[in-house]
Amino acid sequence: MQDQTPESLPQPDAGTSAATPPAAEAAPTDSMPSLEDLLKAAELKAAEHHDAWLRAKAETENMRRRAQEDIGRAGKFASEKFATELLAVKDSLEAALANENQGAEALKAGVELTLKQLAAAFEKSKLAEINPIDEKFDPHRHQAISQVEADGEPNRVVSVLQKGYALHERVIRPALVVVSKARSA
Repeated sequence: MQDQTPESLPQPDAGTSAATPPAAEAAPTDSMPSLEDLLKAAELKAAEHHDAWLRAKAETENMRRRAQEDIGRAGKFASEKFATELLAVKDSLEAALANENQGAEALKAGVELTLKQLAAAFEKSKLAEINPIDEKFDPHRHQAISQVEADGEPNRVVSVLQKGYALHERVIRPALVVVSKARSA
């Protein structure tokens, strides 16, 4: 066997080392990830976003359903407060009818008290009376039944046949009125 000195041993190239295999020589250490790694990372991100979207969609659907239920309940029970106020009025009317031994004055006093209870219930429920005597005719709040010749400005309410009512300033029944017109010469 020949004596080999370090100078006689084959020397690796300057760019390679004896410990690294040839495959590792092709890929530098600070290179970008492979396309497969990038694809896997993108698929994971897409799955995360899809999951978040599905959760947001479900939450939105639940909120919409709850809002619809709340609207249904609000519509169904909107008149509950007003109905509760009217129970006292009904009780008073029934009590008046149950008392057979009362005079006209007692009956009138009971009816007046019942009317006050009803007016209080209307006020609490923001149901306002429209009684437009001597006001200018307003077709949005009044319904003219007839016209009569009268002194003064034309198109004024001269008599109210039936009071109107507005709920929260929205007319639910216009007042039935007689309106003035100018006198013929």
